[in-house]
Amino acid sequence: MQSNSSKPVLRVALPLPLRQLFDYLPAGNATGHSAGQRVVVPFGRRKLVGVIVEVSDRSELPLDKLAAVIDYPDGEQTVFTSEVLDLLKWCWRYYKHAPGEVIFNALPPLLRKIGRTIPPAPLQYRLTSAGEARLAEPTGRIKAQIALLAKIHEGAVTESHLRSLTPSWRKTLARLLEQQWVQAENQQPAELKPASGPVLLDEQRWAVNAICSGLGAFHCHLLDGITGSGKTEVYLHVLEQVLASGGQALLLVPEIGLTPQLVSRFTQRLGFEPVVTHSGLGEGQRLQARAMARSGLARLVIGTRSALFLPMPELKLIILDEEHDASFKQQDGFRYSSRDVAVKRAAGLAIPVVLGTATPSLETFSNAMGERYRWHRLRQRATGAAEPRWRVLDLIQQNMTGGISATAMTAIGETLQKGEQALIFLNRRGYAPVILCHECGWHAVCRHCDTNMTWHKASRRLLCHHCDGVAGVPVVCPACSADALQGAGEGTEQLEQVLNSTFPETPLLRFDRDSVRKKGEFERLAMQVKAGEPCLLVGTQMLAKGHHFPKVTLVVIVNLDQALYSADFRALERMGQLMVQVAGRAGRDQLPGEVILQTHYPQHASLLTLLSSGYEAFAGEIREDRQAACLPPFSYQALLRSDAQQKDDVRRFLEQAKQCFPAGKAVVYGPFPAMMERRSGRTRWYLLMQANSRSSLHRQLDEWVIKLQKLPSARKVRWSIDVDPQDY
Repeated sequence: MQSNSSKPVLRVALPLPLRQLFDYLPAGNATGHSAGQRVVVPFGRRKLVGVIVEVSDRSELPLDKLAAVIDYPDGEQTVFTSEVLDLLKWCWRYYKHAPGEVIFNALPPLLRKIGRTIPPAPLQYRLTSAGEARLAEPTGRIKAQIALLAKIHEGAVTESHLRSLTPSWRKTLARLLEQQWVQAENQQPAELKPASGPVLLDEQRWAVNAICSGLGAFHCHLLDGITGSGKTEVYLHVLEQVLASGGQALLLVPEIGLTPQLVSRFTQRLGFEPVVTHSGLGEGQRLQARAMARSGLARLVIGTRSALFLPMPELKLIILDEEHDASFKQQDGFRYSSRDVAVKRAAGLAIPVVLGTATPSLETFSNAMGERYRWHRLRQRATGAAEPRWRVLDLIQQNMTGGISATAMTAIGETLQKGEQALIFLNRRGYAPVILCHECGWHAVCRHCDTNMTWHKASRRLLCHHCDGVAGVPVVCPACSADALQGAGEGTEQLEQVLNSTFPETPLLRFDRDSVRKKGEFERLAMQVKAGEPCLLVGTQMLAKGHHFPKVTLVVIVNLDQALYSADFRALERMGQLMVQVAGRAGRDQLPGEVILQTHYPQHASLLTLLSSGYEAFAGEIREDRQAACLPPFSYQALLRSDAQQKDDVRRFLEQAKQCFPAGKAVVYGPFPAMMERRSGRTRWYLLMQANSRSSLHRQLDEWVIKLQKLPSARKVRWSIDVDPQDY
């Protein structure tokens, strides 16, 4: 290792799948280097954007072999605060991932590119005296300019507001500025103007007081409230106190679909519009949201998991809504748990984090039982409504139409006759999960995955829901040429057809990934439901959580049986969560609710516990089973995932990897094929590592990763470590 007294050594993270930082020298006479700066550096024949992670006086390479930085696109500005950079360092160490991929996962897409810079401080626009005078004159031929001028006359407007007014706002605004009718100024933080809300129930008030009494110190709070118990009201009251003291807050949601309804409600109650960020926004919008968070202008940010890494200098509170949701674990690339990283970030900042849910994950549930988390139970619905009544339908010998029993169909009809709404839940899109030949048994399988092609009848296509492969629907059987092709099983598209034919006079709204692809379509359908007219809702899990539809009084759960005997030990937990969440859409207002569960296993022990004693008892039983089997959360796991086009390459790598696994308390099992062995044309296998001690597991993993990188067989496969895995 060589020392350099004249120039610092810049340790740079690059967007490469390599578990190391790269050393560079500063460019020319540049000074003022600091961790968190973006740089453009040479890498072979390419130029790459990188981020300085450390500034050192030493390098393991000879100093005359180090290349120099080419450019500093943002000058001395940093893209990460030291706090966020420290969090990212912890992430790549804990999750055993390439530093550059972790760093760049936290950057908005535009800042990953050469030629892009950190945007200036957000601006707002205000009318000048000349603008006031022009507004008093006749409109003339510049109607668009005058219309925008009139909007600005109502008060200073931001660029995000202008964007919502007209697609051509940039061009029109430029003309207003040129005429000096409008002037630009630095945007000011939104003013908190809280509106009164409903009176809190005792349980809600106790939770608010407990959380607020701990502001300014780290505590993890589990807000465990049944569906409709008013968890959002608790969030709002705590937020009012945080924002009134000048702090910032971050609210994470699992899915984009939940964002518009939350934004609307929070805007109404807090008196300003929260800043929103998620993958569904344009790249420029995401960059602007980040700039507002960094500057402190964004007092409240609502976003999906990537928002967790936003620089927020005055962050005083983190909330995770629906903390149990699997979407909070990123399942490809940099595999991290937003929930666990949020707890880590809150601990580092000495601020509270609130985990809200009606169905806590087993990990969170165990932490609450062990008093590591503060547990706040909400067991009353805020509206005073009773919890919905369960009715279990044994499907044995039932007459079925498109997956719906005659009993359930009658109940749907009675609900509609009363002027109410019914929700039919099936977590499977398309018309049928498989198309097959009734004569020879041929069925359509994906050429690239170990799964059947789903029949989408409306679009006349067969789709693979895993690799997005597409095929046409054959006219006759490709194997025997018989005209005997038919669908097996049901999807939301088939339910829609059956229900439309049974209740032709009733509007039917389908909520799944196929029907709400267009921007704003989900919000449009949701507003139609909230209008209160009798209608049918058919959908997948995007309807299962967070939505308040006052007129929905009946929920029919078509089929969840596959989870009862799954090979995945988490399947039962997820089934219980989904059941409770879906059921929670019924009877949320003053009208009584009913949930019909169709099943072939009405006497299943866990199902009976859930229905008779509730989720807490159900989770307690699963927890005892996990403890007896030494499964998480009573042990700690990691996977070595590997995939390649050739199975032999995968097996060879994993066998060699197993042989060099370091000795210690952690045990390695396998290799095993993934539950879907072949996906997107690649064979997938894994090794499972398990230990009773998290520290023991990580010590062995740290030593192992160094060895894995040196294995010759590693060059023929893609491999990654998945710490705290959620799927297998």
